[in-house]
Amino acid sequence: MKGYLFIERYFWVFMITGLLMGLSYPVYTDFLMSLLQPFLMIMLLLVFIKTEVAQIFQQMKNYQRMAFIVFMFMIVMPVLLFEATNLVNPEIAIGILLLTAMPAAAASPALTDIVKGNTALSTSILITTSIIAPFTVPLLFWALNIDHLSVNPWWVFKSLAIIIFLPMVISLIARNYLSDFIEKTSHLFTTVNILLLSLMVFAVIGSQRNVILNDFIHILWQTGLLYLLFILLHIFGFLLGFKEDKKDKIAVTIGLAYMNNGMAIVLAAACFKPSILVLTILSELPWNTLLGPFRKIMSRI
Repeated sequence: MKGYLFIERYFWVFMITGLLMGLSYPVYTDFLMSLLQPFLMIMLLLVFIKTEVAQIFQQMKNYQRMAFIVFMFMIVMPVLLFEATNLVNPEIAIGILLLTAMPAAAASPALTDIVKGNTALSTSILITTSIIAPFTVPLLFWALNIDHLSVNPWWVFKSLAIIIFLPMVISLIARNYLSDFIEKTSHLFTTVNILLLSLMVFAVIGSQRNVILNDFIHILWQTGLLYLLFILLHIFGFLLGFKEDKKDKIAVTIGLAYMNNGMAIVLAAACFKPSILVLTILSELPWNTLLGPFRKIMSRI
């Protein structure tokens, strides 16, 4: 088996290796952390090069479907999961609300590509939920009477423009002027994204190693709860796409289950107590380990 096919087939091994290496041999430097955004942009660039941008906007023209997805993702699911968790532990419920209220992860099109889903639909979900998040997140916290959460719309929109639209524009240029090169190398793009994502996992987990291992028993209990949450999000996401074909179901599921937890971590650090920050950091564990089982299940459906 060729090397790139091995990496693509067993991508979960590389992601778990990055996670374990981050816990065992953490390397935290400002330089390494500063590379996370460029790595993410490269990942999106490789996905966009393989995806017709016209297909992305075609997906967004289905206004009824996109409105349904946004309403379920950004309002219904966060409220339902918050209310259910609030009956058990109000503090954890706030952390779960913060996580589930986030837009789809900027890496979701790359994750969708790994699982062989519809990357055009995944990208349209990413763009739409990112645009609406500055309005829905404060609304949720106000409606549920939770301490004020300040979200700077300009910060979100600027991040969106840099991380998403710049790679999209570059991909259009590359498809026009480097078509021969792209045709010869496109089979390697998913492999490169897997390696970059594994390196990002190593960096993020390593930067928070002491937080994760400081109170192991309490952390273990919270991690188990987060795994349950993410499994439920996979199930709900798949059910939400009941009218879609398999590739579209994958895109919808990943859009719901793989939220922008990096944004949640930033907001938790700025607005909430340390216990909620720790919960958002722990979300990296199921976020980075459940994609393998999900792809395995999807390959058998």
